[in-house]
Amino acid sequence: MITLRVDDMTCDGCVRAITKAVQRVDAGASVTADIPAKRVSVESKADADALAAAVREAGFDARPA
Repeated sequence: MITLRVDDMTCDGCVRAITKAVQRVDAGASVTADIPAKRVSVESKADADALAAAVREAGFDARPA
């Protein structure tokens, strides 16, 4: 399980955009978001840095937690 800190995630629309970004890196990834905690958990075989980079490219401030 990979956990990303996404400080500017504020709503379900953000979660959808983040999920799409993650699934562009790993189509089979499972994404769970905790909006109040600003954390995204990803079940994926992809590298945490690659996932964070994809989320950043989607416009969010993401980093491995």
